[in-house]
Amino acid sequence: MSEAVIQTNNLTKVFTGFLGRRKNTAVDNLNLAVERGEVVGVLGPNGSGKTTTMKMLLGLLYPTSGTAMVLGKDPTHIATKERIGFLPEESYLYRFLTAVETLEFYGKLFGMPRALRRERAEQLLDQVGLKEAKNRPVREYSKGMARRVGLAQALINDPEVIFLDEPTSGLDPIVSRQVKDLILELKRQGKTVFMSSHLLADIEDVCDRVGIMYQGQLRAMGSLKDMIRIPDKTQFLVHGIEQEKRLEVAQAIEAAGGLLEDITEPKRTLEDLFLSIIGKRREEN
Repeated sequence: MSEAVIQTNNLTKVFTGFLGRRKNTAVDNLNLAVERGEVVGVLGPNGSGKTTTMKMLLGLLYPTSGTAMVLGKDPTHIATKERIGFLPEESYLYRFLTAVETLEFYGKLFGMPRALRRERAEQLLDQVGLKEAKNRPVREYSKGMARRVGLAQALINDPEVIFLDEPTSGLDPIVSRQVKDLILELKRQGKTVFMSSHLLADIEDVCDRVGIMYQGQLRAMGSLKDMIRIPDKTQFLVHGIEQEKRLEVAQAIEAAGGLLEDITEPKRTLEDLFLSIIGKRREEN
């Protein structure tokens, strides 16, 4: 049985207003388990609790009730923090440092030897497409370039678990594809990735399982393949002939000279599933 490296049990976070008069439940009894080597994505509109959940898993916020465990320990544990990486939604970098200096600085915070952190910095900057600009000050970078430095910084310590909050935010389609390829490479290396995104295509391209959050609760969770499948229906992918009724087409394809290339269950898009779940909850409210 696979090992759960991220686990929550009735995790809840309630924010109180002035003098405790107003309360907002950002995360409501969240139960979640992420196994080693998985890429799990969480979708949800603004205010659904995605970032609050991630901050509790990182030990940046304390839960009101319930528990969160990362790598078998409380996320505030120093030994846990040494084994994780985090890309926040907004990367705050020292603008006077170059990309190489930035990564070496963070590598030094992890106690990495000088030669290792230089080697690691060069490798990561090449992976995120900044090899040619590595010696330029960060203040000269575009938003997308700064975002890529932030991603490299999240990986400087070769973490076992990586948290990514909107990893492709501000990136053009080409660089966005490079980042998604990097996430898939992390999976091949056995890393565990927990990410949130507003871009449904990003989740669809890289994630093994998907959770949909709304009003602080996990409304749906499952493998991407199962969640977007439409059961009890079959579609024919036909070359050289128009689709008609499926039995008539199946019987007529060979006689008509067409080629039946595939018979599969049709799938809805992840966007359709997302909007359906959120729309249903809004109607109930």
